[in-house]
Amino acid sequence: MSVQSPISSVNDFVVRFANVNGSGSASANELFARSILRHGVPVSPRNIFPSNIQGLPTWYEVRVTEDGHLGARGGVDLMVAMNPQTWDKDVASIEPGGYLFYDSTKPMPTSKFRADITVIGVPLTAITNSTYTDPRQRQLFKNIIYLGALCALLDMDPKLVEQLIGEQYKGKEKLLSSNVHALHLGRDWALQNLKCPIGLHVKKSDKVGDRIFMEGNSAAALGAVYGGATVCAWYPITPSSSVAEAFTSHCKKLRHDPETGKARYAIVQGEDELASIGIVIGASWNGARAFTATSGPGISLMTEFIGLSYFAEIPAVIMNIQRAGPSTGMPTRTQQCDIIACAYASHGDTKHVLLFPEDPAEAFEFAAQSFDLADRLQTMIFLMLDLDIGMNHRLCRPLKWDDARQYDRGKVMTAQMLDEPGRDFGRYLDVDGDGIPYRTYPGTHPTKGSFFTRGTSRDRYARYSEEGAIYADNMQRLVRKFETAQDMVPRPLQANAAKPTKYGVIYFGSTAPAMDEAIGLLEARGHQLDRMRIRAFPFHSSVASFIADHDFVYVVEQNRDGQLRQLIVNENGIDPVRLVPILHYDGTPITARFIANAIGDHQDHLKVTPLRKAVS
Repeated sequence: MSVQSPISSVNDFVVRFANVNGSGSASANELFARSILRHGVPVSPRNIFPSNIQGLPTWYEVRVTEDGHLGARGGVDLMVAMNPQTWDKDVASIEPGGYLFYDSTKPMPTSKFRADITVIGVPLTAITNSTYTDPRQRQLFKNIIYLGALCALLDMDPKLVEQLIGEQYKGKEKLLSSNVHALHLGRDWALQNLKCPIGLHVKKSDKVGDRIFMEGNSAAALGAVYGGATVCAWYPITPSSSVAEAFTSHCKKLRHDPETGKARYAIVQGEDELASIGIVIGASWNGARAFTATSGPGISLMTEFIGLSYFAEIPAVIMNIQRAGPSTGMPTRTQQCDIIACAYASHGDTKHVLLFPEDPAEAFEFAAQSFDLADRLQTMIFLMLDLDIGMNHRLCRPLKWDDARQYDRGKVMTAQMLDEPGRDFGRYLDVDGDGIPYRTYPGTHPTKGSFFTRGTSRDRYARYSEEGAIYADNMQRLVRKFETAQDMVPRPLQANAAKPTKYGVIYFGSTAPAMDEAIGLLEARGHQLDRMRIRAFPFHSSVASFIADHDFVYVVEQNRDGQLRQLIVNENGIDPVRLVPILHYDGTPITARFIANAIGDHQDHLKVTPLRKAVS
């Protein structure tokens, strides 16, 4: 094999940690990512973990990127290989010229290495065994020791790491001092025995700016608080459980009466997903703003109640943190595979509003907005996150809130309105043509405004009827309401290429960071693309216009069947040939390299001159 020069790069590389789940490595690996941030350099970390409790492989990838690329790049420049089970796979994933960091306490045969990478051995087990006697301490501090060694190898400022350790163990001096000691054990050994630094460097910068570092699930939960939610009913399921847990934490800080200390919220863990959505719909019917958090299997179980919410027109919110399916699928892997299931959830003719945030900042904003939309449209709103956004820390713009903002409860008829002369109240009566009727809260008026809520067909005054014309009239009104929603939901964001082009790309959600970077890679190959990020369903009219303006439009999504593409074709009558699917569905986050290669290869093929034309 030819000699490969070691990779040399400052503030632009990928480090992947290969560990065993349950080894205590997670906190040390996250500490590494946060340490880079303290140097003023943006990072984009991703945790890839198994669905069991412990024993199986887990990876933690940190992309260091001064240019601020927040999508997964693909490839590994420095592999910290701590798991013998995955050794061969981990070594194979290293870029040519990259680096392998491993525990060299026991000798490894040369056949286990590659000639085109730099191998860095540190006797971690030997160092821990000579320093600690307690088995659990040996396991935990080994992680901090390799963090110390990385500090030396990457030329990181140890004081910044010590500062973070100090914040983590504030008030726990014994843990603080022992962790700092372990950090310097690794750093000192590396400085004394290895050539430091290697070709990968961390240099202090100021590229993080005022951005914050948080998980999408926590941001969505905070958005629910600010959006006025007072009821959360849920059943634990990966990767959505941390939404309810974060909502609980936020409510304890923000939702207690300052004078009495009483809680102004209710959080209920139902016996299953069906009970949870039933509680939410019941609370919403009574006038509370309520939501549940779940994932694909939960959506499957909730569909009958979702249909009730749609047909009885009861506002509610579901936060769906998508994972790989079908069935149990891969509970701890990410996908965008519940689009069709949520858009048409339940039997019969249904159409639901979906919101697609791209990062924690939009997760916060869309979560808050979803409760206004639910009330205004009197229907179920789906906030469609996925594991990549929900469970990974992401740099994003600071969360903003206007304290003067008022909740929009939509068309709610008050007792005074009911008493107005000539006022005609029909629960399903469309008085202004937008498909949205007026509703009342229970107990609004002693004699007026009451109605019977049912899941069977009824007329405009909520009276039971199975007459075909009356049923069709009600169903058509629901279509009008859905059309009204087009101008209420977040509109698509469009950006034009630097040069006029016949080609475009549509994408959404967590694909956005990788797509933004892929555009630069495609331009370097000579390809220009106009782009549109869809942020909601129903689709705004600009989506069909964007497609009409281009010969081909690529639709990039993270599922097997091109579900967003299907939805666009179905809802807009688009010729499917004009929509080219770019699909990634192995459960890992989509990368800029994948997008650029897939679109670039298709574009290259379009530019090939047919043989008959060349001959003529």
